[in-house]
Amino acid sequence: MTTDNSNIDPITLSVMWSGLVSIADDMGTALRRTAFSEAVREGDDFSTGLFDRKGRLIAQGNLSVGHIGAMPYAVQHVLAHFPMDSFRPGDCIILNDSFLGSGHYPDIYMTSPVFVDDDLVGFAVNSAHHVDMGGAVPGSQIVTGVSEAFQEGLRILPIRIIKEGEIQEDVLRLILGNVRLPEIVKGDLLAQRNTNAVGVQRFSKMVRDYGIELVDAAIEAILDRSEARMRELLSAIPDGVYQNEDFMDDAGVGTEPIRFKVTVTVDGDRVKVDFAGSSEQVARGLNSYINYTRAYAVFAIKVFTDPHLPHNEGVIRVVDISAPEGSFFNPTFPAPSSGRAVLQVRIFETICGALASVVPSRAMAGFSHWSNPIIGGQDAHTGKSFICYDIIMGGYGARDGHDGQEALCPVFNGSNIPVEVQESNSPIRVRRLEFIQDSGGAGKFRGGCGVRKDLEVYASSATASLLGDRHKFQPKGLFGGDPGALARTVLNPDGEAEELESKEVKQLREGDVLSIQLSGGGGLGDPKERDPAAVREDVADGFVSALAAKERYGVDMGED
Repeated sequence: MTTDNSNIDPITLSVMWSGLVSIADDMGTALRRTAFSEAVREGDDFSTGLFDRKGRLIAQGNLSVGHIGAMPYAVQHVLAHFPMDSFRPGDCIILNDSFLGSGHYPDIYMTSPVFVDDDLVGFAVNSAHHVDMGGAVPGSQIVTGVSEAFQEGLRILPIRIIKEGEIQEDVLRLILGNVRLPEIVKGDLLAQRNTNAVGVQRFSKMVRDYGIELVDAAIEAILDRSEARMRELLSAIPDGVYQNEDFMDDAGVGTEPIRFKVTVTVDGDRVKVDFAGSSEQVARGLNSYINYTRAYAVFAIKVFTDPHLPHNEGVIRVVDISAPEGSFFNPTFPAPSSGRAVLQVRIFETICGALASVVPSRAMAGFSHWSNPIIGGQDAHTGKSFICYDIIMGGYGARDGHDGQEALCPVFNGSNIPVEVQESNSPIRVRRLEFIQDSGGAGKFRGGCGVRKDLEVYASSATASLLGDRHKFQPKGLFGGDPGALARTVLNPDGEAEELESKEVKQLREGDVLSIQLSGGGGLGDPKERDPAAVREDVADGFVSALAAKERYGVDMGED
């Protein structure tokens, strides 16, 4: 139900909206600058949001899609456990439950009430990926070897970790007693507290400056206008039922491929995304709990309509997401899900593939996927535990008028972790980091090249949890473009090379080299229509070999 907000001065509304976004962004800056772990500080694996006093998302930081997309539902669960009148200034509530949060235990959500005098006026919320939450392997993202959520690590239902500004030491002690790197986890939890303190301080000041009545009216206007714009954009898409499917390699060694089946129904100014026909939930750590499914499905629709449209309650109102209970995209507890991060790109591109024929100008060929390996163990030189968390970005799929980009994060807005940081903090040496020639799919517009990263271990022993894909199913090309090359993961590529699976747990010894070789992005359009000058430039840059230039594009590099 909309509220009469027609009397708000448009300039005042614009200033207030910019202020809300600024607060969410400043929260993100605080978290990044005060975090301890590489995942948060370097990889940007976190997000921030502001909610009104009704618990509705009103503004977000420009950060991780999965976190912010699941955040409204996480806040709903917090409010279901804690009545509004139970909050006090300085409180911080945390949760990481897979169903209640964003799908796996490393992501901890922290919710803090915002008060002005004695009135609750909103909530500051953030989520951060913690480097470890216990469980079977370092990093808590195992796929193979678990069959239920209880094996994956420490499960935290909504609990007050900070009460009226005072840390609850017994709660903190319980958490830190179950993780491998307690100092780093504690540091990131305190960074999350700092983040919400920034949001609380700035949002409360805004309410004091403008008054709660005007702030409430502005929030209603922002949400209503976001909804109206989303409805307008959806109305421009022809009504119809659009389907697409794709497959992930498997759910770990020895399992069948995972089917992604999506049906997108556009009906006037609403859209429904249904995952019926996809695989059933699996007894491996890969399932997508419904909050995570919603997060990336809503994001895909928003990006396909208008990437710059704010993500808030208004947008969420007109997008319906469904998946059969007990399916891969809506599993029932205690289905394991610790490796669910690997699904995000495929959810996005499966939905976009369904709509590609309807709005071809916005379509994008398949991503090269990405890889999220975690190597952990004991550092013999220091005697301390270590966890090397990595995010390796590949190539984008081509789109109308543009080649795919290399080494940029698809969909979830993370960042490559600098080599220097990894080598300083872990017994790891990065032996190679390079683009893979000829890996991008050929097309009028070329797919982005895959990335190769070789990591040498110089701990006496370590455990590698591999989290990748596209070893078996190539990234799709579009409109006549070629698919990208397959990915590979190889142990000791320059010695007795051993091919590894995309989601394997492998024990490593000192001197072992783990080579992560990502697939290339898909191409778009007929390769023979590519500008020969662009092909020659690709050869000069090393993206395409002279042989591939001739065979794929018909460009002979020996010609004048």
